[in-house]
Amino acid sequence: MTAPDGSDRETVDSVLVVGASLAGSTVATALREDGFTGRVTVVGDEPHLPYDRPPLSKAFLQGSAPDPWLVPEPDALDVDWVLGTPAVGMTGRSVELADGREVSADVVVIATGARARTLLGADGLRGVHTLRTLDDAAALRSSLATATTMVVIGAGFIGAEVASTAAGLGISVTIVEASTAPLSGPLGLTMAEVCVDLHRANGVTLLLGAAVDSLEGRNGAVTSVLLGDGTVLPADVVVIGIGSIPNTEWAAASGLAIDGGFVTDEQCRTTVPGVYAIGDCARAFDEVLQDHHRSEHWSHAVTQARRVARSIVGAQPAPSGVPYFWSDQYGSRIQFAGRRQSTDSVRVIEGDPEAGSFVAVYERADDIVAVLAMNNARSFTRMRKSLGA
Repeated sequence: MTAPDGSDRETVDSVLVVGASLAGSTVATALREDGFTGRVTVVGDEPHLPYDRPPLSKAFLQGSAPDPWLVPEPDALDVDWVLGTPAVGMTGRSVELADGREVSADVVVIATGARARTLLGADGLRGVHTLRTLDDAAALRSSLATATTMVVIGAGFIGAEVASTAAGLGISVTIVEASTAPLSGPLGLTMAEVCVDLHRANGVTLLLGAAVDSLEGRNGAVTSVLLGDGTVLPADVVVIGIGSIPNTEWAAASGLAIDGGFVTDEQCRTTVPGVYAIGDCARAFDEVLQDHHRSEHWSHAVTQARRVARSIVGAQPAPSGVPYFWSDQYGSRIQFAGRRQSTDSVRVIEGDPEAGSFVAVYERADDIVAVLAMNNARSFTRMRKSLGA
C-alpha cells in the first residue's frame, strides 16, 4: 500500500483505530472493502462491539430496537478488537492503553468521540441520566419502566427525542431549556419554532429561558428539579441533554493540535504525519465554510471514515458530500441537509408547517444552500440530491 499522502515513501502495513464506535468501525470496514490486507487494530474504551447510537434515544428505550451491532460478524472482518481498554496517551503513532500496553501502527486513526456534559451535583442520585452509550440507554430504560414524571434538561435533538419517547410511554414530561430559541442554531429561528412546537402539540410542557438551580433527592433518588425562579418540578427521572465534550484529554501531551477537538485539514489529517482524526472528536476544516467545524451527526462520521480509508489505501477520496442529519420525534421525521448560515433566508416550497408536512429551502444570494423537511422524505431526497450535484 502507498503512504497516506499518496507517495511511495512509506508502505502502510498496519492501521490502528482508536475508538470503536460508528466512525472507528466504519474505517475498519471500509479499509477491508477497499482492499487493505494489512493488520487493523481497533481499540475501544467500552466493552461492547461497535453499535449504532440513533436508536438509543428512541426504539431502544421502548424495548423495540433491532440488533444495534454495526459489525454483525466481527471475526469475518479480520480485525484485532481491543475492547474495554481506553487509550491514555500517545506519542507519534504509538498509543498507550490503560492496562499498560502500547500499540503502534503505520497509520493511526483517532475516533474517540465525545462524552455527555452533565450538571454539577447530578452525580450520586438514582434516576438522573445522561444518554450517550449503550449502558446509559439501558439504565435510562430501566428507570422509565417505573416512572410517572420526567424532566428533560435541554431541548436539543437528543433531549427532544427522549422526551418524545417518554411521552409515548405515558410519562408526564417537562423540558427545561436555558435558551429562548432552541434549535435555532442549526435550523434558524422560524423553522426551529416549527419543530419545537411539536412538544406542545403532543402534551409535553416546554419551559424556555429557564435555569436549573439544583436537583433534589430523597433516600439517594431524585425527586424534583428546582429552577432558578423557585419553581419545583417533580421528577422520578431526570435526563440531562446539554451537549457533549470531545474526548481529547487522553492525547493532551501528544503534540496534536487540539482546540475544541482534534484539529484537522479537509482530508481529516492532524498536525502529526500519519495520524487522522474523525467523527465527534475532530474539528475538520470545511472547504465551503472556510473554517474548522466539529460535527456530531451520524452521516458526517461515516463520510469522514470512508474518505480516510480511501486515503490510506492510496485511492482518490470521495467528495465530502452535503452535511445531513435527521431526527424522529412524536411520529414525525425531521430531515436537514446543507450548510446554513445565520444570514440565509428560508422559504417553504411545499406543504404547510401547520399541517405537519412541508419542505423548506434556505437561500443565499439566490442559491439554495440547504433544505429542511418534515414528513416529506420523497421531496427531501430529491432536493438533497440536487444540493449534492
